[in-house]
Amino acid sequence: MTIRTEVPPQGTRGLLQALGILAVLLLASLGIAWLIGNITASSFPQAPSYMLLVYWAIILVPLAVVILRAFPWMINWYYLLPAIIFVLTFTAFPLALTVGLAFTNYSGQNGGTPDSGVMMEIASISPDRKSITVTEPGEDTLQATFRCETADCKGAKAAVFIKDITKPVLLGVESLNDKTITLTAPLPENQNFVQITRVNQIKYVGIKNFIGIFRDASIQLIPTFIWTVVFALSTILINTAAGLTLGILLANKRLKFRNFYRSLLFLPWAIPVVISVQMWVALLNPNFGVINRMLGLLGMYPIGWLIDPLWAKISILFVNLWLGFPFMMTATISALASIPEDLYEAASIDGANRWQQVKAITLPMLRSAFTPLLLSGFAFNFNNFGLIYLLTAGGPPQEGRTSTAQSTDILLSWGYNVAFTNQGGNDYALASAIAIIIGILTLAVSIVNFRFAGVFKEARK
Repeated sequence: MTIRTEVPPQGTRGLLQALGILAVLLLASLGIAWLIGNITASSFPQAPSYMLLVYWAIILVPLAVVILRAFPWMINWYYLLPAIIFVLTFTAFPLALTVGLAFTNYSGQNGGTPDSGVMMEIASISPDRKSITVTEPGEDTLQATFRCETADCKGAKAAVFIKDITKPVLLGVESLNDKTITLTAPLPENQNFVQITRVNQIKYVGIKNFIGIFRDASIQLIPTFIWTVVFALSTILINTAAGLTLGILLANKRLKFRNFYRSLLFLPWAIPVVISVQMWVALLNPNFGVINRMLGLLGMYPIGWLIDPLWAKISILFVNLWLGFPFMMTATISALASIPEDLYEAASIDGANRWQQVKAITLPMLRSAFTPLLLSGFAFNFNNFGLIYLLTAGGPPQEGRTSTAQSTDILLSWGYNVAFTNQGGNDYALASAIAIIIGILTLAVSIVNFRFAGVFKEARK
């Protein structure tokens, strides 16, 4: 028995050829699976949607074997196939889906699903099974019920339900007349159709969502972006200053009980964020919170920590300081351990005091270690949705702002409110457009940070 060997193509040509073969393998298997899935769905409406993945797996394996026989050198690339599928499924596909939805009207109202609120009973079906007569269209006409853009309602979609089967048959509408709905194709034979309703279609709307965002930029995009940058920048500066100061103080070997102080100051980082933030919500309660009660004992007026736009922002920065300084403190202590003691001894001999040593030795030595921490910390806080959602939920409301972009909403929470709250109308298409803008802004801010930090500069020999 001889084993067939083949030298794999080299260089860029080989890379492109291998990626092309993998793309053909994945697309061909997925296309065949999709075709079989559509045939199955038309014949068996009750078939589960996940059967598409089952068909894909069944087709992918033998097709991969066939390609391997034609190109034996592809065996090495097959080891990357699971990783490629993972990246395509969980990275490329969501990105492509987000971009695609941003140019549609996809929302809670237009979800591509049958509208149960306008369900109508079927009175009769014509012999050719293309025309359906309903018992009563309701208070509105059929044209109003189907939200027709034209008089004959051509282009609309209808969902026709079979008795005792939840998955309907979807067909296009050819025309509407009084109580009669004419379909573009006949209904399947030997099925007991009992109800019909419209399908809230997902339609292409071009750049309408982006136009709406920039039209209302002065009350949504611009103030939210400014606060997002201020929040991320202020947080990283305040937390870094606090962490550096405490780290330098606790790195002093002559400090008594320094391990006790380290353990005590490490606690805010050890406690889960959900618990810590809820604790601060209770402490900052303007009516019953401990902080305002203490201010009252001192003869001071209570502060609207979470109900005043300015104080709510100050509260967020303060709570984020509580959550973030232990990390910077720990990073400082770890970085200080790598600085040779000889440098400090030489500085002491030269007569440098403690502050001069910190300024001339400690801070310059920490710069290289802290640059990536500062950049990653800024990027994290730029999208720090959890703190905003748990502490203020984007509030309090502010005059001149919308309910989805309130006084403490950052870009990410604004998009979340548009997509997943009633105030935003579950407008997934608009939220996708916001996500694209957030991605562009985040990329731009990151590039500015990298250039400012000198990340793109070539190392000099």
